This record gives sequence, structure tokens and C-alpha cells, in this order.
Amino acid sequence: MKQEFEQDVRDTVVLTLEDNSELECAVVTTLTAAGRNYIALLPLEGIEAEEGEVYLYRFELDADGNPDLKNIETDEEYDAASDAFDEWLDSQEYDELVGDDEFEDEE
Repeated sequence: MKQEFEQDVRDTVVLTLEDNSELECAVVTTLTAAGRNYIALLPLEGIEAEEGEVYLYRFELDADGNPDLKNIETDEEYDAASDAFDEWLDSQEYDELVGDDEFEDEE
């Protein structure tokens, strides 16, 4: 997986997927769990965006200080990152994360 960071109005990451397609994602947050750093990414297009699917990756800086995303390899590591993300979500106001039109779709 290759990633490219862009500075814009919002921080985005362009992921190159296994099939060589590219997926632009907004950076939701970075967080720490079990002594490691993680990044939560929200796809900006496609079915993943419509479903609000969030991707979690291990986030490291290489020797030159450039960001590098790594896949989470074990269930235990994923659980730790997922729990940290859930705690972060709990600390946010729900209305800031979901627009008012989301509520209309559920009614």
C-alpha cells in the first residue's frame, strides 16, 4: 500500500489499494494505543464513504520524518486501535461528526 499526503483545507491521504486503484480519504484523527500511533481515515468517495466506513492504520514516521502507514497485522493490535478510536468518538460531540441530513435518512 502506498500513501500520499496532501495539505488542503482538510488533511487527506490518497491510498493506493492492492488493485492499484486510488482512494482519497480524509484524516479523521490520529491516536495512540498500546504505545503505538494510529490514524483513522474516512473515504471521501464510493460505497465506503456512503456507509461511513473508517479505516485504521498504524502510523509511523520514517527516518526522514515522513509519514508511513502500516497495516494492522493482528487481532489484538486491531482491538487496541479500535478501542482507542471508540474512546475518541465518545469524547466528540456526535453532531460534529454527522451532519443534520444524516438524521433525516434514519426517520
